[in-house]
Amino acid sequence: MGIKISGVEIAKKYREEIKGVVSSLVEKGARKPCLASILVGEDGGSLSYMKNQMKISNDLGITYETVSFSATATEEEVIAKIHELNESELIDGIILQLPLPKTLNENNIISAISYKKDVDGLTDINIGKFFKGDHSFSPCTARSVLELTKDVCKNLSGKNAVIVGRSNIVGKPASFLLLNENCTITICHSKTANMKDICKNADVLVAAIGKPNFITKEYVKDGAIVIDVGTTMVEGKVRGDVNFDDVIDTAAFVTPVPGGVGAMTTTMLMKNTCEAWLKNVCKDTNSYCGK
Repeated sequence: MGIKISGVEIAKKYREEIKGVVSSLVEKGARKPCLASILVGEDGGSLSYMKNQMKISNDLGITYETVSFSATATEEEVIAKIHELNESELIDGIILQLPLPKTLNENNIISAISYKKDVDGLTDINIGKFFKGDHSFSPCTARSVLELTKDVCKNLSGKNAVIVGRSNIVGKPASFLLLNENCTITICHSKTANMKDICKNADVLVAAIGKPNFITKEYVKDGAIVIDVGTTMVEGKVRGDVNFDDVIDTAAFVTPVPGGVGAMTTTMLMKNTCEAWLKNVCKDTNSYCGK
């Protein structure tokens, strides 16, 4: 019988670290960290994410500033506000809630965010720095995948890691983070032949394709670590890409949905925000929260 990896419990440990760093410096006279969240329109998922982000921010002593636009806002209006936030010395991080209304060019708006405040790790500069191996803000979900994996396996060197999914937000950056841990990486996708055989060889299997219950025990090696990134609504409930009940007897460790990667992602956003804040208040590019 495998063990459930609790993203909720692991996130609590990181939050305690962040909260301790923030309270310590604020007590010494530093201003609080500040994260600006931009919402265009009224996407239900985004509103839910923002509510959760605000709650966690408040718990950690991080100021959460919301910037809202109507769905009819122009690209120029949103970018002008982003430039204003970029210039503000009181703002440490900026997150753009996605998706945007179809009338707006997502890439243009993301590109307007300063890479120094891009705590979601989505700007071209941060992505370039990330894949070069320079210090940058890595995408929060991909970072969650790594941290959850390392919580149950401290030394990943030499492990075979298979990532099912090649998105720019999860699959590709997760593969690079695991590569940096000296894993041997394989990325599977919709055109991959013999996917079951490839996955069956994985010591670490990451599922990030958005197909509920796609990964069954036939895909899983005995004793593998299985990280489920999927979140799909099925009959009013959130389901992952992994059939948890089917896989748990084969794998050594499995993340649940909900309560796994999703529970960590907002905490990684706060960790990135804290790192940006430390650079601003300490002027120390070698000091990062939680390291």
